[in-house]
Amino acid sequence: MSTKPFIMSMDEFKCFHSIDRSLYSILVNELVRDPIEAIQIMALWIWLEKAGFKNVVFKIMPLPHILINELADEAVTCLKCINDTQFCSMVLGGEITLTQNFMKEDISLQFFQDYRVDALRGIAKVLNEVCLNALTDIMNISLKRNVTPPLVQGQMVMPPSNQPFQQNPNQIIKVGQYSHSRPQVNEISPENRTMFVTFSKGYPVTEYEVREFFTKFFGDCIESLYMQDVKADEQALFAKIVFNNPLFLDIVLKGMSKAKFNINGKHVWMRKFVPKNVDVNPSNNSPLPINNLPK
Repeated sequence: MSTKPFIMSMDEFKCFHSIDRSLYSILVNELVRDPIEAIQIMALWIWLEKAGFKNVVFKIMPLPHILINELADEAVTCLKCINDTQFCSMVLGGEITLTQNFMKEDISLQFFQDYRVDALRGIAKVLNEVCLNALTDIMNISLKRNVTPPLVQGQMVMPPSNQPFQQNPNQIIKVGQYSHSRPQVNEISPENRTMFVTFSKGYPVTEYEVREFFTKFFGDCIESLYMQDVKADEQALFAKIVFNNPLFLDIVLKGMSKAKFNINGKHVWMRKFVPKNVDVNPSNNSPLPINNLPK
């Protein structure tokens, strides 16, 4: 006999994560930390709970704000260590003393290096499935107060968006044998969720490499990806990515019109796709016009 999944509304989901919402509010409202950096800090702390460190958020909540702020600073160091192997090698001798004392368990920067791959995937999953659902409304209010958030070196961080993601309050989330439903992307046109990517000639990048680059940070974030249609012996010079959430455009671009990244040692440029009399419907696999290439 099959068991029906328990159905939780978005309001109930936020209520379930009320303590996470309260701590995030302290970070962005009381401590005036960057909302995007703060949401990644929350994702790290929630992931640590899932990794076996008990009641992390619950233990942090009653602390004096000055200690919460210090723990948040150490969390940023941990995130940098997870995201950037070069940074990790430089600070590996350093300590996260307050975090170690607070956890009362064996945790260090070496821990984040040893479990870097698991941390990347786990934090991305928490960010995607928990934080973007439970904290986005608080984040959007905070972003409206900010003009330019501080840039965290070595991390992909979101800037204020001119059109903050609006989540449907009646959206349903299945809990139990349980999966989060996606934002209703049919209400957001594909062209507002599309990234245009260009590659350096002589340094071919595969579709697999592009997908791996994004999914290791954000999990299941790509709705569709179209590489330039070329012959077997030719290199694709550009691609079009349609994300399932427009927030990922902001995360990648960090408020800039164009951003440069390194994928397996190869330079890649990314910008928001601006159609010029081109249908960007995901079902359309036609190549993009050459005049859409970044100059």
